[in-house]
Amino acid sequence: MQTALAAAGLAPVFGRGAPAALPASLASDARTVTRRTLAANEEIYAEGDRAMSFYKIVVGVVRTYKLLSDGRRQIGAFYLPGDIFGLECGEEHRFGADAVTETRLVVHRREPRALTGDDGNLAREVVAAMMRDLERAQEHMMLLGRQSARERIASFLLALSERTADAGGAVCLPMSRNDMADHLGLTIESVSRAVTQLERAGLIELPPNRRTVILRNAAALRHLAD
Repeated sequence: MQTALAAAGLAPVFGRGAPAALPASLASDARTVTRRTLAANEEIYAEGDRAMSFYKIVVGVVRTYKLLSDGRRQIGAFYLPGDIFGLECGEEHRFGADAVTETRLVVHRREPRALTGDDGNLAREVVAAMMRDLERAQEHMMLLGRQSARERIASFLLALSERTADAGGAVCLPMSRNDMADHLGLTIESVSRAVTQLERAGLIELPPNRRTVILRNAAALRHLAD
């Protein structure tokens, strides 16, 4: 991990502890930190752009993606408020990134002094973000390789529920079904059909706005996803 940080132009990090909130002293340092507001579907950076910065989401949702040689899009991940993205070991971004909804970001210049404030709290956040990215990439690989459409949708909804920590079982879906399809390796028709099957089975409920899913039987969803 220390080698990865050094390769990315980030300071090595030592010590333990949960990631801390971004300190006000660092957030106000105009030398390394700026803020950016984006409209829905606005590009943050393109694949192949120089990786000059990394980002923390304050409000909104971001997707990272690759465009395949045949024109298809593969969405690698969705990032939610509090998440850090755009971390690279090389000099270029390997994925593009767009705002899914109206989004506010804290933008950190990619240089060691960006991580040296407040006893390295941001540095610990960066390491935690890298580890979460690795874990989610492994889970995504397993999901694409082994599961049916219904199983993929169940896994996706459960993971999103865990990340948003809604005690009532309501999961907000800021992304479109087309986004879900491109993330899960499915067609939009397969996504719609699988969602309808889960609803008819009583495992989920779809309120009229269709942007929220209520998990009616999380245990059955977990059994389906395993």
